[in-house]
Amino acid sequence: KYYFGNITWKGNSKYSDSLLTVILGIRKGDIYNAELLNKKLGKSISPEGGDISGLYMDDGYLFFQVNPIETAVYNDTIDFEIQMQEGPQATFKNIRIAGNERTKEYVIRRELRTLPGEKFSRADVIRSQREIANLGFFNQETITPNIVPNQEDGTVDVTWKVEERSSDQLELS
Repeated sequence: KYYFGNITWKGNSKYSDSLLTVILGIRKGDIYNAELLNKKLGKSISPEGGDISGLYMDDGYLFFQVNPIETAVYNDTIDFEIQMQEGPQATFKNIRIAGNERTKEYVIRRELRTLPGEKFSRADVIRSQREIANLGFFNQETITPNIVPNQEDGTVDVTWKVEERSSDQLELS
């Protein structure tokens, strides 16, 4: 068995080392688990959230990158340095809707939390997807945001792809 040793942070200016350590939730002496480390850093998708990438992406840092580097291995303990590149905050630019044939576009747009000019937020994208699904007009499994970042000007284009659900009913008596 291997154990986590000292974990140091490098390159973070937005959030303090102590806050990032609390969110990471891994302490010195915990049993080493690479899958848990990647999940807490946000390198693998976790639906419950609570990861470092989510913290930054909810505050507009779409171009955020995090890399854990093993700095020392002694006996059964591994020390890590977590290198971060925050990058600039991104804003939404163009918001498009594709696939709606019967539902008017303004009905969908009033449910969106991803508005042009607003700061990018992963939580807003997820909430918008849930709000569109709650309308009941679209197939929930096919509502997907196509996110296209543009790192040169710090903007993000989002195309919401929806598929109309059949709601035709015939009543016979």
